[in-house]
Amino acid sequence: MSGTVFGACPTPLLQYRQIVLGHGSGGRLTHELIKDVFAPAGPLEDQATLPFAAGRLAVTTDSFVVKPIFFPGGDIGKLAITGSVNDLAVGGARPRFIAAAFILEEGLPLDDLRRIVASMRAACAECEVQLVTGDTKVVDRGKGDQVFISTTAVGEVPEGVSLSIAAARPGDRVLVSGTLGDHGIAILSVREGIELDTPLLSDCAPLTALVQALLAVAPGVRCMRDPTSGGLSSALNEMCEASRVGVEIDEGAVPLKPEVRGACEMLGLDPLYVACEGRLMAAVPAEQADRALAALRSHPLGREAAVIGRVVADHAGYVTVRSVVGGERVLAMLAGEQLPRIC
Repeated sequence: MSGTVFGACPTPLLQYRQIVLGHGSGGRLTHELIKDVFAPAGPLEDQATLPFAAGRLAVTTDSFVVKPIFFPGGDIGKLAITGSVNDLAVGGARPRFIAAAFILEEGLPLDDLRRIVASMRAACAECEVQLVTGDTKVVDRGKGDQVFISTTAVGEVPEGVSLSIAAARPGDRVLVSGTLGDHGIAILSVREGIELDTPLLSDCAPLTALVQALLAVAPGVRCMRDPTSGGLSSALNEMCEASRVGVEIDEGAVPLKPEVRGACEMLGLDPLYVACEGRLMAAVPAEQADRALAALRSHPLGREAAVIGRVVADHAGYVTVRSVVGGERVLAMLAGEQLPRIC
């Protein structure tokens, strides 16, 4: 008994290869995890102090729960940064800062966490945005599905920019910046072991530069959305409801990769409901549509951009799709989960 200090906890072993509950305790293991993985340099304050110029701020918050956490074309870390940035970009804002909170499951390999964090750093550099603060919690094994990430992103809205899903007007043209459904089908193919003729990558990518190129030549753009959960259908229906207009889509004009088209036909899925993570939808005045399309196609992320339809005064609140054989159907908002856990 000699030399024992009663009530003292043993010093934890710090060289773990997996996440343990102690990493979320707020104590020494948490401190070491933050220093080793998340913030190798700099003081560990409880807040980030940021410069602020007079003007308008845009703020968005999101959560990311993709499965698998590593997928063709990206991972949950890249997805968290680009998804947050894109929500700001399609509103015309220039992203500046991001905060991220991690829910880690006990047993997550630390090498996987380091890989995710490295991916987030690379995405922040590409997006020219700073990840300025965060938080980490650990849940019991089997309670968290490896890792969940929640973010809050802040951006500056330039003077003269005012985009809104309530601003679409009859006569506007509806554009998309590229092929639809790549992200959702890429995730599904890996998760379900579906073999495609050629490898399909997620379209996960930051939209800031693409949006700025579009606004430079088409300043009259009414609104933009990134068709993530719920796909293009949700983006269009939300715009119709908010703007009190209708939308008519030409199904033959919608750009789809053959792999996406084939997988959707095989599985009975509608690609207009499948999520994207690096695409935008825009409503543009008819007289600026050609310039807008040219600007999108001149950017690497918009080479397959297309005009897919128009805004109409008829059937306000509804989206209709004209098929390649001339039939017409209503494209309702997704009622349930077509593809779970993809963003």
